[in-house]
Amino acid sequence: MLPFSRDAFFEVFRSYNEEVWPMQLGLFAAAVAATALAIRGTELASRLTLALLAALWLWMAITYHWLFFTRINPAAWIFGALFACQAWLLGRAAVRGAVSFGGSRGPSAWLGGAAVGYALIVYPVLGQLGDHPYPRSPSFGMPCPTTIFTLGLLLLTRGRVPWWLIVIPAVWAAIGTSAAVTLGVREDLGLAAAALALVVVLALRGRR
Repeated sequence: MLPFSRDAFFEVFRSYNEEVWPMQLGLFAAAVAATALAIRGTELASRLTLALLAALWLWMAITYHWLFFTRINPAAWIFGALFACQAWLLGRAAVRGAVSFGGSRGPSAWLGGAAVGYALIVYPVLGQLGDHPYPRSPSFGMPCPTTIFTLGLLLLTRGRVPWWLIVIPAVWAAIGTSAAVTLGVREDLGLAAAALALVVVLALRGRR
């Protein structure tokens, strides 16, 4: 049982999209920059990619969860804390140079590119074609499309990825997938696909 109705859920999206505009453009630009840096793959570019991801997760924690989603769901205080924690973990990884981007080949590169493209292009199109068109649909910078984007970028890494960078996005993928089924946000089904792809790819890397 959810503490809010489906209509109230989509109204949060509407309020967020209208009140933060035009910040969505800056968030989208940050995503494009992060993707370009991840493809470049130098040490500095990898650190900057992680720093941009950290900024996105901090934005979601404060702006979406704490300022908007708490209006209908008290659990959003906990969700925001998890997202703030993920922002800190990504920032820590950026400082330590814990993840290297670029050089991804084969299925990992294709899956990563597909997840990124889905988050930035396909996701908003599906929302527009459904029964909750913009502004009553999640825009980039909100949790579900941005989590798919994060999982996609992590597929563009080379070598090992610390497990502690994956836990919170994977947890949110499970939460978002349940919302996709319960609330009819079908575009969120991409969360499960992106999370599963990342887990399988990293498991195969570990075996090698």
